[in-house]
Amino acid sequence: MTSFIIDAHLDRKIPPKWNKDESCTFCRIIDRELPSSIVFENEQVIAILDILPLRKGHTLVIPKTHVARLSELPPDFAAATGAAVSKVANALTQALEHTGLNVVANQEYAQIVPHVHYHIIPAPRLDSSASSIEPTAPVSQLSQKNMHRMERSARDELDDDVAEELVTKVKAHL
Repeated sequence: MTSFIIDAHLDRKIPPKWNKDESCTFCRIIDRELPSSIVFENEQVIAILDILPLRKGHTLVIPKTHVARLSELPPDFAAATGAAVSKVANALTQALEHTGLNVVANQEYAQIVPHVHYHIIPAPRLDSSASSIEPTAPVSQLSQKNMHRMERSARDELDDDVAEELVTKVKAHL
């Protein structure tokens, strides 16, 4: 009697919100298997502080469906992710009292975690005394891999107390 019901579901496409990869760091964060500093979350998107931030406030906005390439993200998740990027960027600029941002989404190149995500990175302040990374060779002679390695090596791990303070500030502006 129930075989016709089972047959109707055999070739049925899996809804994107069920799409998970058990080995994916972001899927594990979404499922609360790994810790994170969450600044925003809704049914389709989560935004967390990057654990190796380029600058204070470096935030990742991640759709809750596992898709490796931005060009393959379903339209409803793309729309939800875009809305979350705007919302989080607004709150972040208010929390940091600085409007300069870089918003980046990598596809394959420089994509450390193969799960679509946007980086919202506060731009350096013009009055900042923070030093920049000086390459030992002209930039034109560096491979993309070496440039990416240099950028990553200059990052410090996110401090839990700093993360907690920043999450509170950002959430106050959402």
